[in-house]
Amino acid sequence: MPRQKQKPYIGRFAPSPTGPVHFGTLIAALGSCLQAKNNNGRWLMRMEDVDTTRTVEGADTDILKTLESFGFEWHGDVTYQSKCTGVYQQVLDKLIEQSNRHASKQALVFPCICSRKQLTQTGSSIYPGTCRQRQLPETQDHALRLLAKDIDIRFSDIIMGEQSQNIQQDCGDFIIRRRDRLFAYQLAVVVDDARQGITEIVRGADLLDSTPRQIYLQQVLGYDTPAYCHLPLAVDASGSKISKSEGAASVDIKNKEELLCRALTFLGQDPPADLSDSDIDDIWQWASRNWNIDQIPRQNHVLV
Repeated sequence: MPRQKQKPYIGRFAPSPTGPVHFGTLIAALGSCLQAKNNNGRWLMRMEDVDTTRTVEGADTDILKTLESFGFEWHGDVTYQSKCTGVYQQVLDKLIEQSNRHASKQALVFPCICSRKQLTQTGSSIYPGTCRQRQLPETQDHALRLLAKDIDIRFSDIIMGEQSQNIQQDCGDFIIRRRDRLFAYQLAVVVDDARQGITEIVRGADLLDSTPRQIYLQQVLGYDTPAYCHLPLAVDASGSKISKSEGAASVDIKNKEELLCRALTFLGQDPPADLSDSDIDDIWQWASRNWNIDQIPRQNHVLV
């Protein structure tokens, strides 16, 4: 049997334009970019602005300019989720059609009219299946949920190791289009990664719990599943994610050499003490030559 040709590496960085670049953003961008370089691959830039209610005007430009000042370079044009709603709708239509073909069974996609207040009163973060018997078209305002089947999703994360989640028991039926008709992150990110041919996803460990849902959706849609690599989160003394810390400051580009070296240290790369005295290009050259993903701390969060 002929050996299957390995796909060329394609990675991506996908910030949400909800504010400036902070130290946590820098860590995720650096790990993602260096992993792509180490695999002689392409590194794409995507703005995850599918939730337009959270988008801050001008934040996308600020993020891109800041990353450029730190020496980041990406391949091709920046893509925006807000410009891809037609693609998401086509995929949603496919899922609904798939659901309708099995009308005798439980619908794969169903409308949900539950309010947030009603769900909070259940005392559980797992959706109780209240609207499972509802069918499309639905005359009331509603979200659309994907039926969670009783299956275990298992994957091996490059840093965090073996992971397992039962979609029905640990997650429940999850939203793929919101009541306000905005597409949910879980659907958008799966579609984006598939159409861009992403082979490995390097991102923060705060999204580790979302990964089984995304793999489940990939399986439902017949997409390939990329490799996953979740980086530890930078947290403050109280255990809060740096981006959500009170008064979390944007990175200071006047100290970009020092901050880039700090990010390398956070990722376990052990740069020389005097590397921060070098210019930004020399730091990137050292980082590219010495990148070793096995040195990244294998924990969900690290104090900074």
